[in-house]
Amino acid sequence: MFGLNTKIIGRRVIYFQEIDSTNEYAKRIALNEEEGTIIVADTQKSGYGRKFRTWASPRGGLWMSVILKPKTTPDHIVKIVFLGAVAVVETLERFGIDARIKWPNDVLVNEKKICGILTEGSFSEKEVYYIILGIGLNVNNPIPEELVGISTSISKVLGVRIPTEEVFKILVERLEHWYGEFLKGNDEKILQKWREKALLGRNVKIIMEDKEIGGKALDIDELGALILELEDGRREKILYGDVSLRFE
Repeated sequence: MFGLNTKIIGRRVIYFQEIDSTNEYAKRIALNEEEGTIIVADTQKSGYGRKFRTWASPRGGLWMSVILKPKTTPDHIVKIVFLGAVAVVETLERFGIDARIKWPNDVLVNEKKICGILTEGSFSEKEVYYIILGIGLNVNNPIPEELVGISTSISKVLGVRIPTEEVFKILVERLEHWYGEFLKGNDEKILQKWREKALLGRNVKIIMEDKEIGGKALDIDELGALILELEDGRREKILYGDVSLRFE
């Protein structure tokens, strides 16, 4: 899993057989750790996704976090999620899997979740101290019975087991490429690639903490907000929320 030939992502890899959470460990060491360091584990005891929802992390999956320290402002952080999703989709394409992105941070195959992406970090109003890009990708791991209808894995899609190390190396390569574009200021290139792979033009339901909104997911703006066309024709920008594709 080591010996990566990269400029930034994965110059240093910290590996655990078992850990509480790669994101939590990354946050503990981020300020004193070099940019691009990856924390990867065979299993996580306390893996989590957005809103600290439990993320099952048994052996066989790819559970990793990357420490990033871009010289940018906090309003650009969401693009780290987008470039992570694009990198995952391109990794899956190398194995002949056609994947799509559901705003803001899920990668789906046949409308079943195969990967979750989470960014956390430390920043002020004008400065980013560090960003943790967490990726949980189902490779060969079993899918919990209660999630079989909504989740899948690479091995389930292909019908064969794929070496996790091979998936890891390709993913790091694609992350290196797209993070490089981010550092060069090619934000629109990232967003356009995201659009090409995203589930847009669909009727969706946006689930927020205090309400739900239905409409058609049209696009994202330059800061990553989802542009939703409401039933009365008005358009609304959604900054936070969960998307359900099964909206009638």
